[in-house]
Amino acid sequence: MTKSNYMILAVNPGSTSTKIAVYKNETEQFRETVEHSNQELSRYKSVTDQYEMRKEAVLSYLKKMGFDVKRLSAVVGRGGLLPPVKSGAYRVNKAMLDRLINRPVAEHASNLGAVIAYHIASPLEIPAYIYDSVAVDELEDVARLSGLPEIDRKSLSHALNMRAVAIKTAEKLNKSYHDMNIIVAHLGGGISISVHKGGQMIDIVSDDEGPFSPERAGRVPCMLLAKLCYSGKYDHRTMMKRLRGNGGLVAYLGTNKAVEVEDRIKNGDKEAELVYYAMAYQVAKGIGELATVVMGDVDRIIITGGIAYSRIMTEWIKERVKFIAPVEIMPGENELEALALGALRVLRGEEQYHEYDME
Repeated sequence: MTKSNYMILAVNPGSTSTKIAVYKNETEQFRETVEHSNQELSRYKSVTDQYEMRKEAVLSYLKKMGFDVKRLSAVVGRGGLLPPVKSGAYRVNKAMLDRLINRPVAEHASNLGAVIAYHIASPLEIPAYIYDSVAVDELEDVARLSGLPEIDRKSLSHALNMRAVAIKTAEKLNKSYHDMNIIVAHLGGGISISVHKGGQMIDIVSDDEGPFSPERAGRVPCMLLAKLCYSGKYDHRTMMKRLRGNGGLVAYLGTNKAVEVEDRIKNGDKEAELVYYAMAYQVAKGIGELATVVMGDVDRIIITGGIAYSRIMTEWIKERVKFIAPVEIMPGENELEALALGALRVLRGEEQYHEYDME
């Protein structure tokens, strides 16, 4: 197989689905979202136990499409919740599998990305990779301090999509990603924002310390939050769900669907308009906050994620931050493409993969 003809399988496991795509170099050949019903998932005690079922679902779809897996050059999976890792590609090895299967940082469907990729790739004697795990940590030391020695700031973000759109924007401008200062806001069920300098994400606003989102409360006043936690109204599990799952738009408006909120606004719902505008306002504040990290020297601001399809949301944000730098709107999550193109750069020798050896 020549360098101009790499075939890559990308696998992105989600809580109730497994998204897959096959790429020939930069070109998508086909993709599918394999849905997993609650009844199907309930048969498994843990997320890890689902990997064989999900792997077979991927292989069955490829067979249905008449695609011979022997044509593959590599398999790349969504990077899961590992201890802090570098950006870019890691080749999946036994140490990574052991960590994700037996000692995961937290149980999450994305942990299955590496496991599925490895078990498809291994019999074919081709490499398996993960790319830009959610645990990518490139924070500068000064960014780690929170205000309490017992609590360090953690780097957990939508790293995969955010780095992908930053790299794509640099290429569009005929510049090197490593030579640009870029702020990226990912707007989805959770919202996170990152600032990129010298090819690294040197600081972030995570989904629990910045804007509220469709399902998450984001940054709330800590004194009042502590008081609420000890009010006796909530146990730990309920309070955590209140912050992640039942916060944000869900808490204010009873829905996590941005489209529904916009329909309510069009029908004259002033409360919906105020809440939705407040979400945009807080995103803009987060972008402004990270602009100070690079002392205002920002080349581009990018708004991405599913809610970036919303013209009203992106215009509200843009009008507040356009004085900082030009704004690019790049809607969607683009995660399968980001995985495939990351693996492609490794196969072409444009990037070097890392070896996972952490305990």
